[in-house]
Amino acid sequence: MLSLDGIHTHYGMAHILSGVSLEVRRGEVVALLGRNGAGKTTTLKTVMGLVRPTRGTVRLGEKDITGWPPYRVARAGVGYVPEDRRIFTDLTVRENLEVGRRPPREGCPVWDEERVFRLFPALKEMRDRPGGRMSGGEQQMLTIGRTLMGNPSVILLDEPSEGLAPVIVEQMARAITELKREGLTVLLSEQNLPFCSAVSDRAYIIEKGIIRYEGPMRELLDRPEVLEAYLSV
Repeated sequence: MLSLDGIHTHYGMAHILSGVSLEVRRGEVVALLGRNGAGKTTTLKTVMGLVRPTRGTVRLGEKDITGWPPYRVARAGVGYVPEDRRIFTDLTVRENLEVGRRPPREGCPVWDEERVFRLFPALKEMRDRPGGRMSGGEQQMLTIGRTLMGNPSVILLDEPSEGLAPVIVEQMARAITELKREGLTVLLSEQNLPFCSAVSDRAYIIEKGIIRYEGPMRELLDRPEVLEAYLSV
C-alpha cells in the first residue's frame, strides 16, 4: 500500500535519512519507533512531500509519489496528522472538520461529521467550541477527525500520544484500533512502546536515520536487547 525504498533525505548539509526502506500493507497499523531526533518525523514528512528526498522512491500502491508536492500526495489518498496539530483556533470543532472535507474515494471508508463524532464522542459535546479553547488531547482528536474528513486510504500519525494524559492515550488507542477495523492503513511514529504494542501489527526502529529493526510487534516485545539498545532513555 505504502512503501519507501532506499530513501535518503537531507536538511542542507545534514544527512537525516540514510537508505530508509519500509512497507505498510493495506489495512495494517505499523509503528516507526525511535528516540527524539532519530528521523521519525522526517520519514513522515518525506512521504507527505514536505521534505524532498535526495535519493530513493516513495510509492502509494502502484503510484510513484516521490517528491510530489503535499497537495498531490493528499489528493492521492494520504492523510497527515502532524505532531503540532495545527488546528484553526478561531474556528469551531464543526468548522475545523468542514475544512478537511474532501469527496469520497473509491474503495475507502466515507467519513462525515457524524462518523467522526462516533469515533470521538467528546468532539460532539463540544462541536460549537472554538479550537483554541480545547485541551491538547481534544485538539489531537480534532486533528485526526479533520484528517479523516479527507477520506484518506493511508493516514500518517506523528507521535499521537505525545504529551497526552493516560486516559486520552487510551482513547487514542481505541480509535486507531477502530480505524484498522474500518480498513484504514496507518503508519505512526512514536516513542511510546506500550501504546504502539496495543495497536500495531508490525514495527520498525529507526536510529540516526537508519532502520535498525523490522518485524512483528509481538516479536519486538520479546527482544529486550533491541529495546535496550535503541529505545531506552
